[in-house]
Amino acid sequence: MHWAGVVLLALHCGVVLLRCSAAASAVGGEVSALIAFKRAVIEDPHSALADWTDADGNACDWHGVICSSAQGSVISLKLSNASLKGFIAPELGRLVFLQELYLDHNLLFGTIPKQLGSLRNVRVLDLSVNRLAGPIPPELSGLRSSSVIKLHSNGLTGSIPPELGMLQNLVELRLDRNRLKGSIPGSNATGYSPAADTGSIARNGLCPSRLTVGDFSYNFLAGKIPPCLKYLPRSSFQGNCFQDEYSIRQRASQICKSGSTAGSLKGFKRPTSEHKHDRVQQPTWLIVLEIATGVLLLVFVITGAITASRSCKLKPSIRISSWNRSKSWSDEITVLIDSDMLKSLPKLSRQELEVACEDFSNIIGSTPETVVYKGTMNDGPEVSVISLCAFEGHWTSQHELFYQKKVIDLARLNHENIAKFLGYCRESDPFSRMLVFEYASNGTLYEHLHYGEAAQLSWLRRMKIAIGIAQGLRYLHTELQPPFAISELNSNSVYVTEDFIPKLVDFECWKMMFSKHEKSLGHFNTKAFCGRIDSSEDKHADVQGNTFAFGVILLEIISGRLPYCKDKGYLVDWAIKYLQQPEEIGKLVDPELTNVRTEDLAVICSVVSRCIDPDPSKRPSMQIIAGALETGIDLSAAGILKESSLAWAELALAL
Repeated sequence: MHWAGVVLLALHCGVVLLRCSAAASAVGGEVSALIAFKRAVIEDPHSALADWTDADGNACDWHGVICSSAQGSVISLKLSNASLKGFIAPELGRLVFLQELYLDHNLLFGTIPKQLGSLRNVRVLDLSVNRLAGPIPPELSGLRSSSVIKLHSNGLTGSIPPELGMLQNLVELRLDRNRLKGSIPGSNATGYSPAADTGSIARNGLCPSRLTVGDFSYNFLAGKIPPCLKYLPRSSFQGNCFQDEYSIRQRASQICKSGSTAGSLKGFKRPTSEHKHDRVQQPTWLIVLEIATGVLLLVFVITGAITASRSCKLKPSIRISSWNRSKSWSDEITVLIDSDMLKSLPKLSRQELEVACEDFSNIIGSTPETVVYKGTMNDGPEVSVISLCAFEGHWTSQHELFYQKKVIDLARLNHENIAKFLGYCRESDPFSRMLVFEYASNGTLYEHLHYGEAAQLSWLRRMKIAIGIAQGLRYLHTELQPPFAISELNSNSVYVTEDFIPKLVDFECWKMMFSKHEKSLGHFNTKAFCGRIDSSEDKHADVQGNTFAFGVILLEIISGRLPYCKDKGYLVDWAIKYLQQPEEIGKLVDPELTNVRTEDLAVICSVVSRCIDPDPSKRPSMQIIAGALETGIDLSAAGILKESSLAWAELALAL
């Protein structure tokens, strides 16, 4: 009996040791999984993961991590709204005790790791409002405990995996605002609602359904909606390509078809005739008549152009009366407008822009003259849609001509640092005048300088942005004929991409056409209409005004200060006393900046001093300014590393 007791005690101790060892191993595995997630994060502007270190081997005190009180295992990971940029590490699949995973409202990209399907205890999976792409992994069917899955507002592609129907506890599924195609998997013969008692009915895709919340809207799903899902609100299926009486507000058929108008957005090529007709030999007298007619027509056109030009020069402004309803639209505009002016430019329909911008609900900016929407076209690109706040009853022939001339002017711009013009929308029912540009997803330079985290805009990034703006202005001012000037150049008119490449935009050009004064009096600025703008009236609307504005932007970039503050006055007035004393220019620098290169600062201050010269005629051209910045600031890897041995990390993030 004595030996038996000893043996039993030994066995018990062995079991306890094994359990302790297994628990320690599990905890260690969880720590390594979380560290792997941290390494996959490229940017952490709010330092949400700053305390994630494996020095003590305990993750329970880390930000966003919640552990069970009994075993100390990770049961919840909450990192919503942390602005994390990077990938979702597959190692998260090792958190076998995890019950909640919240990674929504971040900047995570890449694909959803199939390893997340190993999280059998997860009840809530929220990866919404990120930049995830690729298909939904069928392995997510392993989330047997999940009641909530949110994957909306990403860029997911492919079809909906029918394996999701195996999740018998799932009551909320949000897949809206992605790019999913195909049909919704489910039987077309079985109706169902959550109130019904399903028992052990065999499953067919998502049928029978227990969903109380299901949203499939704004994708590219097609076919018919499974009857088992028709108890859901009809809005849960809008913005797709369904051919079903139950569906409402679907995308236009041409957008849903391959090779549609929206699908040709990349190239904007118009279809050409597949066959060419053979030329029939014409008689000599007919050829002579055609030539004579052509010469007379050419003389007529030239005479008309000269007359119109003289008319513009003689009349600085004209009084525009209210729209005359007795005249037709064509009668009013054919006097001044060539109907073929926009024929060669890409035209988009209001319907496809309405679908792309989610019923024009996604407003990202507005002025008294315009409303700016964000949208996603059928073939993938994100766009900014500028809609003019105009009413047909107040729209005159001069407004129409200004609009068309501006569209043509914007269409000729083609440079890396200029927002790309993608097309226009011009319709009469309902009355619409819109322009479409590529969307720069990282906001404006103004937002980053004055409301963002200083760590995101390192000195190196600021220098790259400054040179990029200068290169864009050089293109507009010196490489185009006639030159192009930004109407109101400031840090709000500089958008940045995910890679912090600056993109110049000209959203304020409509102020010269619409102003409260002009609307109330019915006047139209004919100087703008004729393409000539006096810099004394608007210093930001000409080349010299742009040069001054660029100097102000450079001051904003190095100082982080607002161009004007009620308490501190104008930025230029504050900076000029330091610019005049070379030994004092260090006081212009944002105190939060590190790795500031004194050589770069001297070049920037020299350029600023010349840009803000009170005499516009003494301001150098952007050709000279851009050249000075390009030669004076060394952005090469060798130059950066030579200056600071610790700058390699900053360089890796900025490139």
